[in-house]
Amino acid sequence: MSAIEFRGVSFTRPAADAQAGARIDVLDHVSFRVEPGEVLALVGRSGAGKTTILKLVNRLLQPDAGSVLVEGRDTREWDPIRLRRRIGYVLQDIGLFPHLTVGQNVGVVPRLEGWPQDRIDARTRELLDLVGLGGNGVANRWPDELSGGQRQRVGVARALGVDPPILLMDEPFGALDPITRSELHREFVRIQSRIRKTVMIVTHDIGEAFVLGDRIGVLDGGALVACERPDALRGSSEPAVRRILDAATSVRLT
Repeated sequence: MSAIEFRGVSFTRPAADAQAGARIDVLDHVSFRVEPGEVLALVGRSGAGKTTILKLVNRLLQPDAGSVLVEGRDTREWDPIRLRRRIGYVLQDIGLFPHLTVGQNVGVVPRLEGWPQDRIDARTRELLDLVGLGGNGVANRWPDELSGGQRQRVGVARALGVDPPILLMDEPFGALDPITRSELHREFVRIQSRIRKTVMIVTHDIGEAFVLGDRIGVLDGGALVACERPDALRGSSEPAVRRILDAATSVRLT
């Protein structure tokens, strides 16, 4: 059973400057699967539908046609809260709560799930160790006392709070400088090799997609025009794929 499956999914949004009732196609009959433990990186122009796909997975949006399945079950059949607790989220702006310490941020979802405090504390220590922030009193510090890279690591730890099987990552490293970004790429690969989550990551950086993705999905004009392993994608003759690759010739794809 696939962890995530899109079956002929279409989605439209209201047109901002058109007559009443007019809508714009965002996704057009998109189909793909993400297997358990796989990392799928989604790339494409701004407005191609990448973030819309993430929102369809966690039922912030619902398809106009087709079905989105999570763990074999249509998202419309899930209780929204239970569905979203099965998913961890890592965002570009991180979204740490400034009035909570690092440890309290990491423990937010376990606390919502009613875990006892000793279990929350143990899980927080485990996760901060996992993302390389164990020791040095980091759990008791405030988010604004950390560097951007450290805050992003805390964001990853918080996303893993109750050990969800799925992670959705929306431009998680986009706001970081190139050196920190490269360091976090290596950290992500290391962490994923240990925990083997199912991950969907949206990025505008094709080089990042090649580093992190087991497969890369390319969106163009609302269609998924390719969904291939990195080596296969390099040899694609699909025009939309070639445009993206040609635009990234200065990026070393390794």
